[in-house]
Order: sequence, then C-alpha cells, then structure tokens
Amino acid sequence: MSSNRGLIIVGTGLFAEVAGAYFSEYTDYQVTGYACHRKYIVGKEIYGLPLSAIEDLLDSYPPGCFDVFVAIGYAQMNRMRQKVYEEIRAKGYTCATFVHPNVKIWPSTLLGDNVFIFEDNTIQPFTKIGSNTMLWSGNHIGHHSKVGNHCFIASHVVISGSCSVGDRVFIGVNATLRDSIAVADETLVGAGALIMKDTKPQEVYVVERTRPHKLNSEEVGF
Repeated sequence: MSSNRGLIIVGTGLFAEVAGAYFSEYTDYQVTGYACHRKYIVGKEIYGLPLSAIEDLLDSYPPGCFDVFVAIGYAQMNRMRQKVYEEIRAKGYTCATFVHPNVKIWPSTLLGDNVFIFEDNTIQPFTKIGSNTMLWSGNHIGHHSKVGNHCFIASHVVISGSCSVGDRVFIGVNATLRDSIAVADETLVGAGALIMKDTKPQEVYVVERTRPHKLNSEEVGF
C-alpha cells in the first residue's frame, strides 16, 4: 500500500469514482485529485477533487511525492487503459495496486502494478495476476493459474486451476473456465460462457440471451 503518499486517479468515469472511494476507505493513500487528457476536461473539479490534465501532471504532482492509479474500463479490449497506463509509467510514476483487505494474497502469488482487486475474490496459492488487470468482486482464481496484463475480469468468474489467461482479455459475469486451459490474447468471453478448451487470439464466446416468455407476469399466474 502506501505511507500517506498522495494518489492521483486517472479517469473520470464511474470506475474512477469507485476506485477513489476504495483507496480512501481502505489504504493510507491520500486521494489528492483526478486526471484525464486535456481534450476531455470539462471543469476544474470532479468528484469533489481537482481535475488535472495528464499532460500537466509532472508540474503539479511529482512522482517522488505522488503515485497514480489508472482507473479506466475495458474499452477497445482494454487497449485504452493499456495506452494510458504506459503513458503514465513513461512519466516515471509508480502505479498503485489495490487489494481489498478481505482478500487473502499468498506469498506464492505474484501481483503486477496498477492491479485492482475488489472484495470477496478467492485467489489460491501459486497464482499470478499481471499488471493493469482488474478483478471485480466475487471471482475465483484457481491454484497455479495466471492472468495476463491489461485484463478485465468481471464479477463471479471461475478460473479453475492451472489456467493461463493471456493479455487484454475480457471475461464477463458468471463465466467459467475449466482447469488447465489457455485463453489467448484479446479473447472476449461473454457473461455466463463456459470455456472448455483453449481459445485462439481475438475469439469471441457469447452465450445466447434468455428470451422473454410469450406471457407477461400477470398472465403467468405467479
């Protein structure tokens, strides 16, 4: 975590606001402000704190005193967040990692930077979570499994033991990966999907949506 260092959160969306709340509640970081590229700035403040241009960060928030967390979602298969993360790292900043205090991290687990792990994640021993990867709440990461860089794992995903998840992968809510499979780079796994064999780069797995019944709730007689 930190020693009362300042933290700048890059992003202006809902994830940025949520990340600010978690860092403020559960860490020693002092969330000092938010940042985005100058062309997206529409005011001097957001979420009650100053909003700065990424282009000006070094002038106001030197890396020796401030860390950064890049709180951008999964747009463009996580490439947008990756691009900004790499830009921030190139400026010399350390990127903060957040792990909710109710999540057990084993000594054998390796975590990258700019990782965000929400509450109720089960992360078993001998696992690896790459840099700039987000794990929303309630997931299971099985023993000896690896999740790559710039990934987004939505809630209640099961990644069984000895799996390998590549870079820039998105896995939707309630998806399941059987044990010992490899998910290739930029695979898109939709909500509720069941993955039983290795995937190829940029493959998409989408489960058919539940269709509405021909009767409405009154006619069903529930």
